[in-house]
Amino acid sequence: MALMQEITGQLPQMWGPSIIGFGQYHYKYTSGREGDAPAAGFSPRKANLVIYGLTYPPGAAELLSTLGRFKSGASCIYVNKLADVDMDVLAQLIALSYQQMTTTTPG
Repeated sequence: MALMQEITGQLPQMWGPSIIGFGQYHYKYTSGREGDAPAAGFSPRKANLVIYGLTYPPGAAELLSTLGRFKSGASCIYVNKLADVDMDVLAQLIALSYQQMTTTTPG
């Protein structure tokens, strides 16, 4: 949480019952669906830590290849414990993702 707060300059905010987000962005898809979502965020689940948005930005694939042990989903990564990943690379990914989410309109 401290890392995301430092990188984003935002205070943590709960999004639903389990997502801790930092900042927000508005999305609008061509289908007409729109809404707000955290610009950076994570969910501390029992099985693993889910970190959202890290697979989107240009350059993310190269950084992810050096991150360490994790599983990936469509837009998030799943980490068993933070000791499994390189914290400097994680910080770069969070910064890259946050910048993209707050300077472009996803969708």
